[in-house]
Amino acid sequence: MNTITILWVDDEIDLLKPHLLYLKKKNYTVETCNNGLEAIERIKTENFDIVFLDENMPGLSGLETLNEIKTIDSAIPVVMITKSEEENIMEEAIGSRIADYLIKPVNPNQILLSLKKNLDHSRLVSEKTTLNYQQEFRKIAMELSMVNDFEGWSELYKKLLSWELKLETIEDSSMVEILESQKIEANNQFAKYIDKNYSNWIQNNQGPVLSHQLFDSLIKPKLEDQKTLLVVIDNLRFDQWQKIEEPISAYYKKQLETDYYSILPTATQYARNALFSGLLPLDMAKKHPQWWKNDNDEGGKNLFEEDFLEAQLKRLHLDLEWDFYKITNLKSGKKLAEQFFNCKNNDLTVVVYNFVDMLSHARTEMEVIKELASNDKAYRSLTYSWFQNSPLLEIIQKAAKMGMRLILTTDHGTINVKNPSKVIGDRETSLNLRYKTGKSLTYNSKEVLEIKDPSLIGLPSINMSSSFIFAKNDMFFAYPNNYNHYVSYYRNTYQHGGISMEEMIIPFVVLDPK
Repeated sequence: MNTITILWVDDEIDLLKPHLLYLKKKNYTVETCNNGLEAIERIKTENFDIVFLDENMPGLSGLETLNEIKTIDSAIPVVMITKSEEENIMEEAIGSRIADYLIKPVNPNQILLSLKKNLDHSRLVSEKTTLNYQQEFRKIAMELSMVNDFEGWSELYKKLLSWELKLETIEDSSMVEILESQKIEANNQFAKYIDKNYSNWIQNNQGPVLSHQLFDSLIKPKLEDQKTLLVVIDNLRFDQWQKIEEPISAYYKKQLETDYYSILPTATQYARNALFSGLLPLDMAKKHPQWWKNDNDEGGKNLFEEDFLEAQLKRLHLDLEWDFYKITNLKSGKKLAEQFFNCKNNDLTVVVYNFVDMLSHARTEMEVIKELASNDKAYRSLTYSWFQNSPLLEIIQKAAKMGMRLILTTDHGTINVKNPSKVIGDRETSLNLRYKTGKSLTYNSKEVLEIKDPSLIGLPSINMSSSFIFAKNDMFFAYPNNYNHYVSYYRNTYQHGGISMEEMIIPFVVLDPK
């Protein structure tokens, strides 16, 4: 640990030798001076971690010296030491942004406590967090080897996320690297679990709530007694929800926070259409062929979400006054925010907000976004910054004033992809980097989940011999042609469509207005 250097300014500095010796024994370096002018000159030319400043000095007073010090270096903490407890002196000192103040005569323990409070706080928090994670590491490793149901995977994923958010505030990068390795191992095991169990979830309805079951299972029961705003933020991961929860909590209190699982592929075309239709993609293609489009069909793949929802509401015998809005740009978001009071009589107002999805895809196209969202921590921070300044927050504020319940969820998550997996297909092969569908696909079977018969997991086939493959963990598919350029371009970008905890285990939150 680097030695902390203190500048102690007091016109009676010679009387403080016992204190100086005490601090030296505690491995602090203490520089001294006996007037404000000298202190100011030294701060201009030397580096100090903290200043102890006597308030009552001849010549330049402590408060005057404080103002000059803050002009030179506004960030340096200054501890004011005074003989007086007069309220006006304390108010003036605190107004000048002192870090702490001590009343004479000070004792060594007071000094040490002030130093720890002002300089060692972040280090002490960091050390405690690191120690706690070290103790938790073995426990998580044991859970990882034993988890064998979807509830256990949800709990483990949230535990890893909780530690990730705690460790991102500390300086010890080694702990972050250890956690990252645990997440990779967890995703490897999660992919094996999905490989073994997913088709049974689909065929026998023995698993978590999935995309096509969400509306009936979790949303419908919340529509019975209160006007509701349903917000589907496209591509929102659990950690991103935890970041935007804070500004929402000023207007809403949480009634329920849980998760559900996105269907495969974890892509908007499949998962969001399933959410609004209440159907698996295979059933959508059969019952509503006029609205469903396969990967190789021309045109937008999510143009009929409102139609799908209308059909589901009729099937569920829900006679509601409702509106549906899809926000794809800032202009349409502002327009809805301005006119949102027009929704006051609706039983259900549905808002699909595409920004996070646009952000993640822009991540592959724009160098500026690549710089801003270079890792998960930055990606979370960028989501938080966007949300705080978005029309969506204004819409949520207005909904709270109108007494509307808020249901916030998503269709799938996203993952930072890092490792390429070679795949070969024909011209009809789908373009997504995390899943492929087509015929005559060539790939490394160890790196993918293979589905030879798509109907077994509720997916339509483009033709008789079409299959699906899904990338595991942080893999992404790359074609052999122009391989190096392709890999360089897409590595460390955010993608979805495959199998990972980040993509499949996603938030569902119910909130009531405060």
